[in-house]
Amino acid sequence: MPGPLNMPEKTALTVFKGVGPALAEKLHKLGLSSVQDVLFHLPLRYQDRTRVTPIGALRPGMDAVVEGTVQGTDVVMGRRRSLLCRLHDGTGGLSLRFYYFSGALKANLERGSQWRCYGEVRPGASGLEIYHPELQSLDSITPLPVAETLTPIYPSTEGLSQQRLRSLSEAALAWLDQGNSLTELLPANILEEYQLAPLREAIHTLHRPPPSVDLEALEEGRHWAQHRLAFEELLAHQLAMLNLRAQIRSHEAPAMPPGKELAGLFLARLGFNLTGAQQRVGSEIARDLQQRQPMLRLIQGDVGSGKTLVAAMAALQALEAGWQVALMAPTEILAEQHFNNFSAWLAPLGISVAWLAGKLKGKTRQNQLQMIETGDAAMVVGTHALFQGEVQFHNLGLAIIDEQHRFGVQQRLALRDKGAAGQFSPHQLIMTATPIPRTLAMSAYADLDTSVLDELPPGRTPVNTVLVSDSRREEVIERVKMGCAEGRQAYWVCTLIEESEQLQAQAAEGTWEMLCESLPQLSIGLIHGRMKPMEKAEIMAAFKGGDLHLLVATTVIEVGVDVPNASLMVIENPERLGLAQLHQLRGRVGRGSTASHCVLLYHAPLSHLGRERLGIMRESTDGFVIAEKDLQLRGPGEVLGTRQTGVVQFRVADLLRDADLLPRVQEAASLMQQQYPQQCQPLIDRWLAVGQQFARV
Repeated sequence: MPGPLNMPEKTALTVFKGVGPALAEKLHKLGLSSVQDVLFHLPLRYQDRTRVTPIGALRPGMDAVVEGTVQGTDVVMGRRRSLLCRLHDGTGGLSLRFYYFSGALKANLERGSQWRCYGEVRPGASGLEIYHPELQSLDSITPLPVAETLTPIYPSTEGLSQQRLRSLSEAALAWLDQGNSLTELLPANILEEYQLAPLREAIHTLHRPPPSVDLEALEEGRHWAQHRLAFEELLAHQLAMLNLRAQIRSHEAPAMPPGKELAGLFLARLGFNLTGAQQRVGSEIARDLQQRQPMLRLIQGDVGSGKTLVAAMAALQALEAGWQVALMAPTEILAEQHFNNFSAWLAPLGISVAWLAGKLKGKTRQNQLQMIETGDAAMVVGTHALFQGEVQFHNLGLAIIDEQHRFGVQQRLALRDKGAAGQFSPHQLIMTATPIPRTLAMSAYADLDTSVLDELPPGRTPVNTVLVSDSRREEVIERVKMGCAEGRQAYWVCTLIEESEQLQAQAAEGTWEMLCESLPQLSIGLIHGRMKPMEKAEIMAAFKGGDLHLLVATTVIEVGVDVPNASLMVIENPERLGLAQLHQLRGRVGRGSTASHCVLLYHAPLSHLGRERLGIMRESTDGFVIAEKDLQLRGPGEVLGTRQTGVVQFRVADLLRDADLLPRVQEAASLMQQQYPQQCQPLIDRWLAVGQQFARV
């Protein structure tokens, strides 16, 4: 087996003149510790300082280099005191304005002196002006050369100027030009097969683009040099996810033969048939559970497609084989609903279900923990409390995780360590009602096999979605009153831009008070994130039991809440939410046979983008169509959810822009693992070393 690669680019930055301990500490804050770090610290944008523009050709909004002679300099007293310098070059005049200046600057800008200036041209009181331009004196005998390449603007931090970062990148590029190598980690046949330029050439071009560069392609991320690095970064990410999969798969899992009895009894009691999609996905899971390698399967299914029933079938196969099953959900409301469902399904089959959440205290909690440890509870339902240290399973064989995007990868892996006596790794079944566009799934979930429930059970009614301005609020309240008078129930959802639960709670309380005053004949409940779990559970139970006509809520009801009699939903300020979240909320109605409606109560005027987004909600009820549009409009980080931080934080690549690369990246990753295994980990380390430790889990 080949030894470790010699990578000279990992040399510490202290080899460069002027990089002492104080500067090294500032650079470390930016993640810059080695020559390689600097070479891969790429510009955010560029300035063109390669030519001097005649003052007469300037237009507002331009960034330009100009040269001229000072005609006069004065301190001007306006709303703010400023230094105003008038510059001419024979084609026209320009003012340079300084709000922060010294006596020395005023003295230097004396009449007749010649200067080169750079800055943004803007209209001012005296014609065209540049505020606080960068200045270079032209009074020397030697002509001042213009820049030969575009000037890079780098990501920075406090105490690090652009000039410092440019000189550092200049030193790193000079280090390369002195014969030091930048290790090419992509094999020659991959470079040739996918027509990729040499790494060194791409790095040089991106740090110092020539004036002839296609600036539009560079700004849009379509330049060949960016394409080269995006391919390598996506490849590193793909390899990291495949590593994760291989490491999990290297553990042994319990083989679970297909159940003969429990599933039949369960289906007989349901009173309806599974859809074709549920049967297909159920068969895929049943095959996985029979293997001695841990199952890693993601079930994607739109709101109401019956994921929980498929999970129940998987659980029954594990239970009949003598193994414990854990189901983990992101919120106590959703976890409690799963507990109620599974208790109702499994109790008639003689299977006990334990419940574990943060709100359980004292003897009740100890009792549940004991049942889990002894195996008296074969099925366990709970929140993230399930993977806390005090929880000991008797013989956990299957972990079911609902709404995967709400949990980080590390949290999901923590359940793996709860496997039976440490000898087995449990099978993992992950469910999400947030349809994930194929582009994202190929990258963010490369460690998982994917099944799609693409068929809704019969009897589900499509939800009619309408856009209504909040100036017609009284009409909407009247519509709620009429619907509830006819025996139906309704949700009124309050949203705020702020993440603060306190502010959201205040908004919901204000809306609740207003509706109680407007609709005294209705019984109205309130639920928000700052309420105690017991209070929330009681309110939800009252709403589900029909004791409440109307439920005022924050987005805490987004996932999993199932009240078939609720057929009207009003969402305030829907323009503040992502499409996927709106689709999730809308999925709380239309769960029965009654015609259902969703009113998007927006605040006028809507922006063009806001109108486009809400129009998509009105036109489509297909979660995958909505997810694709959401990805185009908001980008991958938002669609996957902020808790996926560390999975899709790319430096060069963009999952939307570079989607066409992904199939080739997957091929290249497979080839790298088979033929060049010694180059895989250095490639992962180069791109994913910061904040992505899951690659080594």
